[in-house]
Amino acid sequence: MKTVTDFVHDVEETPDLSIVLADGTRLLARMWMPAGSGPFPAVLEFLPYRRRDGTVLRDALTHPYVAGHGYVCLRVDMRGCGDSDGLMEDEYTPQELADACEVISWIAAQPWSNGKVGMMGISWGGFNSLQVAAMRPEPLKAIITLCSTVDRYADDIHYKGGCLLNENLGWGSTMWGYSSRPPDPMLRADWRELWLKRLEAEPFLPAVWLRQQRRGDYWRHGSVCEAYGAIKAAVLAVGGWGDSYKNAVPQLVESIGAPVKGIVGPWIHKYPHFAVPGPRIGFLQEALRWWDRWLKGKETAVEADPAYRVYLMDGVRPASWYEHRDGRWIAEPSWPSPQVTVRAMALGKGTLGRGGEFSVTLASPQDCGMDGGEYCAIWLGPEMPGDQRRDDALSACFDSEAMAETDIVGAPVLRLRLMSDKPVAQIAVRLNHVHPDGAATRISWGVLNLTHRDSHEFPTPLQPGREYEVSVALDHIAYRLPAGHRLRVAVSSNYWPMIWPAPEQAVLTLSGGVLELPVRTVRATRDEVTFEGAEAAPALRQREIRPTGHIRRTEIDQRTGIVSLIIEDDFGEYENLDHGGIAGSIARERWDIHPDDPLSARGQAHWTEVVERDGLRIRTEATTAMWSDAGNFHFRARLEGWENDTLVYERDVTEEVARDLR
Repeated sequence: MKTVTDFVHDVEETPDLSIVLADGTRLLARMWMPAGSGPFPAVLEFLPYRRRDGTVLRDALTHPYVAGHGYVCLRVDMRGCGDSDGLMEDEYTPQELADACEVISWIAAQPWSNGKVGMMGISWGGFNSLQVAAMRPEPLKAIITLCSTVDRYADDIHYKGGCLLNENLGWGSTMWGYSSRPPDPMLRADWRELWLKRLEAEPFLPAVWLRQQRRGDYWRHGSVCEAYGAIKAAVLAVGGWGDSYKNAVPQLVESIGAPVKGIVGPWIHKYPHFAVPGPRIGFLQEALRWWDRWLKGKETAVEADPAYRVYLMDGVRPASWYEHRDGRWIAEPSWPSPQVTVRAMALGKGTLGRGGEFSVTLASPQDCGMDGGEYCAIWLGPEMPGDQRRDDALSACFDSEAMAETDIVGAPVLRLRLMSDKPVAQIAVRLNHVHPDGAATRISWGVLNLTHRDSHEFPTPLQPGREYEVSVALDHIAYRLPAGHRLRVAVSSNYWPMIWPAPEQAVLTLSGGVLELPVRTVRATRDEVTFEGAEAAPALRQREIRPTGHIRRTEIDQRTGIVSLIIEDDFGEYENLDHGGIAGSIARERWDIHPDDPLSARGQAHWTEVVERDGLRIRTEATTAMWSDAGNFHFRARLEGWENDTLVYERDVTEEVARDLR
């Protein structure tokens, strides 16, 4: 990545700008202003993640660069977060979106503004950029959404295919820790009062989300798939094949009537100018082309860009981490593409593509899925799926013959005929690349709670012994299977620790099925589209106090039989040399299960957060645990606040949520 220091405009920074809303709530923002005569358009990023010690590293790379090209960039802390007033209640609340609309109106009314505003963000910021665009505040003319979703129920971190994702606890525990940090004492005389008030009011979000086990109004709110036509702003959607949010970009390109373009690279959950695996791209240059067209009215030819620019990855050997993925960029003038056709490959007795009668009994051990990687890879070590052979051995597998080179571009679908001996059951489907020596690389995957086979809103129990036809949608992908290699469909009845197990071990009988494989018929021999090289502004000036360290390991207790995944992420401790604040954090997770007992499942998380200023050291300890019995999910959580070495706050939470056909 090239560091750029010479811009069109000098950049003036206001680190602690106050924006006062109509109800008197004061939001704190960091603003980068281009020097020179305006007025200028503006770009807003609106987040809960603390602009002074949370997103500060990526902000330094991104916002000064954009500001240097003639944009006022504002990174605003949401209500109840960082140094802003108020309390946070949940993600993507009506209040959050209304505040964002008010901030946009405030920006447009400033004397330095030309009245046109863009909104940009990754993950949470990508979500609310889409959601705010659907509310259509008049000054908002364009957005750039990265690593987001159009469907909060079906394709976020809570549920997938109607199955409960363990990330519901993992991410909820993260927010339990993130939100426990105090405002900066340097900026607020009332920091202690506000901190204690937030600790007391902080919602335990894993239980909040788990009380909404069906697709209803709670999840419809903020899901732009409910009304794509509401979005009138121009949308640039960006994602990565290494991320959990693989599906939103093609869905947006297919569904939005406003100007829309999509880019998907090989990356994990990061901005593509500094993401891995490579190749990185000049994302900021692409962003400027987008902003220049829609916020400045310049002719930048973005309308002539292909609708969907996708990195077609070469099939490679399995690994839990990649620094780089070989492949090539392909361009689709429209999506769905006339260059992609569906190839039907019938399942047979252990075969794929030949068909024939078969009957397979399936009852995967509860620890099937231990090589599935983490749900959302985010640059913290070996997070990607490893060799699938061990999980394949615990699954029903259907292998093709050696195939010609095949470019898979789109979302595979597996249609299955099956029966269950239990009223509640689930399946996981993996599409794997099998190498000549037997190594297996996961290409794509999907899961289905079989009680949700017809509806996420109105699930119904299975009738044991009755045959059902079900469809499992796998994630979008762009992947080249080499000539002479095979495809494998692997079906399991469990997928731990990705999804929480059903209350009883179900025995499934598979008796038919077809894989619908999206195949690109035009072979790409080179890049069909190119990007400039990655650029960014200079990195943040900071001093390392404690280095980062990341651990992933599995353990088997030979005495009890419990299988465990242990995650330890030390994010280090650093001093910000611009304002002198110190911040650090450590996250720990543990996921336990016995292969024979679904009710042995247990998840635990522990976050330690530290902020320090002028000898005052504030530490919070946030712990969570989740387990279940046949009828209920159970939570236990604890939150502690320490001022230097004195415990000044403690709160214990116990929650019970009834299982609803899961």
